[in-house]
Amino acid sequence: PLLVLLAAMALALAGCALLRGPEAEPPDTAPEAEEIRGPATELERLLDYFQRVKKLAGAELGKEHNNVRLAFTRTRSDFDRVRLAIVLLLPNTGFSDEARALELLEPMARNQNSTLHSLAFLMSAFVQEQRRLGNSLQGMQQKLDALKSMERSLIEREQAGSKRR
Repeated sequence: PLLVLLAAMALALAGCALLRGPEAEPPDTAPEAEEIRGPATELERLLDYFQRVKKLAGAELGKEHNNVRLAFTRTRSDFDRVRLAIVLLLPNTGFSDEARALELLEPMARNQNSTLHSLAFLMSAFVQEQRRLGNSLQGMQQKLDALKSMERSLIEREQAGSKRR
């Protein structure tokens, strides 16, 4: 699921690059200069952040969660809001919280003037769809369990009926 999110964010990034159009790059710009100045947009920085944070584990991940939570508390910026949502959406962590992540993303997803509107909208839609599928899966599992229970009851009745004969 997170790999799908990363791919979707990469597609969004590619779409943004297309919307900006071709940019003239000075001929003397070396690749090293680009690496030194880092990613140009918040979206690129967030994609890099996601790639970095998904590799963290244990204490490092807990420390990162705390750091990004404090950063958002201090700045209340859209950038830190998305970073916190990314961390909260990481699976199998003690602090994973889809509801809180959606709550963080909602203001940006509604505000079309936000520079990160598209990303927030994409992440929100992804999380909501994931939740819907999870609920649907849970409902199907309950139905399957009920069918298995009925089947066991029928088998037990058949066995009890054949023993009486």
